[in-house]
Amino acid sequence: MVLPTKTPDRKLIFGKETLEHLTEKIRGSKEITAVFLNVERMATPTKKELEAAWGMRVFDRFTVVLHIFRGNARTREARLQVALAELPLLRSHLKNNGAPLDGRGRGSRYIMGSGESFLQVQQRLLKDKEAKIRRALERLRRKRLLLGRQRRRREFPVISVLGYTNCGKTTLIKALTGDAAVQPRDQLFATLDVTAHAGSLPSRLTVIYMDTIGFLSQLPHSLIESFSATLEDVAHSDLLIHVRDVSHPDTEQQKASVLSALRGLRLPAALLDSMVEVHNKVDLVPGHSPVGPHAVAVSALLGLGLEELKAKLEDAVLRATGRRALTLRVQLAGAQLSWLHREATVQALDVMPEAGVADVKVIISNSAYGKFRKLFPE
Repeated sequence: MVLPTKTPDRKLIFGKETLEHLTEKIRGSKEITAVFLNVERMATPTKKELEAAWGMRVFDRFTVVLHIFRGNARTREARLQVALAELPLLRSHLKNNGAPLDGRGRGSRYIMGSGESFLQVQQRLLKDKEAKIRRALERLRRKRLLLGRQRRRREFPVISVLGYTNCGKTTLIKALTGDAAVQPRDQLFATLDVTAHAGSLPSRLTVIYMDTIGFLSQLPHSLIESFSATLEDVAHSDLLIHVRDVSHPDTEQQKASVLSALRGLRLPAALLDSMVEVHNKVDLVPGHSPVGPHAVAVSALLGLGLEELKAKLEDAVLRATGRRALTLRVQLAGAQLSWLHREATVQALDVMPEAGVADVKVIISNSAYGKFRKLFPE
């Protein structure tokens, strides 16, 4: 039902007549087991009052999304992020519930002569819990930065795959990498952590695909803050893939939501400008043709359009990382060939045994090429 509301953060969201009409409808229907109000956050007194009036659970956007997050948090970091996001809700309940009654039915004001009221003790415990969670997240963030530096030192290009929740990001990564361990699921926020998967491009260049958390329109602000550390990896990528479910009726609105969230992350302009837009699930939209130089139509599930996408990704990665295709003549007797196999991507090898040399076609970064010339001067 679409109904007029008062200011959402006031104690009463609905006017008297609207509330009476809603209460009559909800109480009179046995099929209704819960009510969802499409507001970001309800004040705790409002929630309690509506639940008492309607005799069932009442949810807002924050509690629904948090419930889904909690169910999908599998790693330590995701569970910590959810715990951090829950703290405002716990504080709100604490503030509105007040101090509990003691055994004789009177308010027990102080705890064991400590000079602190029950409420103050609970608030202090929540503050300590928040500090502990933030310290643990900071340790994990430093570890992730270290792993990221090691990845960059080994010079694997990183491609972050992002998009609206349930758009098919994980299915696309599985199709691009052939990684059997990747298990896509048809549900909201199935991915709550950034996970890395190795794949190779047509030139045999190894890249790392990063599967990121899904976006959502009007995602509650405190949830964005809690998961901002997870999205830090996106800023360190060499290339972004924006996956869109073009079969969804709200695909344009979803695109706008994702782009708005990305701008909020303050990503480098060059990274946003080079982003490849993947129009997924085209098998469900006959005759769909993407518009724009960076757009490619695919069906990750059926494997349609993947070769064209890989070719486009290769061009974009080579430009973004300063790599180039070169043909180098090396001595067969020296260490040059093994060094190139280790530090570059060898595409083709033309051996001339009588001359004791080989022409090696490689994709190599500028820094690796500089090292090669320094180690093996002509």
